[in-house]
Amino acid sequence: MRMTIKDTNNMDKLTKNLQKLNKTVIKAGVFGDDDAEMVMIARVHEYGITIRPKKAKMLTIPISPKAKGKRAADFPNIFRPKGTDLLAIPKGDGEFEPLFALKTSVTIPERSFIRTGYDENIDAISKKIADLVPQVIAGNVPPDVFADMIGLELAGKIQKKLRSLSDPANTPNTQHVKGSSNPLIDTGRLVGSIRYEVE
Repeated sequence: MRMTIKDTNNMDKLTKNLQKLNKTVIKAGVFGDDDAEMVMIARVHEYGITIRPKKAKMLTIPISPKAKGKRAADFPNIFRPKGTDLLAIPKGDGEFEPLFALKTSVTIPERSFIRTGYDENIDAISKKIADLVPQVIAGNVPPDVFADMIGLELAGKIQKKLRSLSDPANTPNTQHVKGSSNPLIDTGRLVGSIRYEVE
């Protein structure tokens, strides 16, 4: 009688899974290869910044919904009413409608959502990792699926932080122009640009 002994300890598979896990890097945030403008906007809000004009003497800050997403040059009849720091368009009968405020600088305060989103959720993410790693090692959850699960969870927590952030609030003028009080949500592009990468 011939007998075949089969190795069932799966050491090769376990070793391979551990090696793959050890090399896995999961990143969450806003990435430049998708949209450099969103990276710049995310950085500005994450750390705060004071903006000053580079070529002109004054910055033109929209103060009317009509001016949202536009430049002063987009309005052919725009003018600066005497004695004001405004740019306006005529309404008739000597009246005017202000569209832009003129400022020498504007400070956008720090509204961290990536760092605080991570810091506030790292314990829950770490617990999920600790719960899943034995499943990955045992071969029940593929390492790629594990990395996607953690990355998706972390990106979702950062998006949630961005949506819930309310302080510091936008100025009343900015809220009026945007039509919203959430300081980090306007068009939805910023929250939509938060994603994860696995290396």
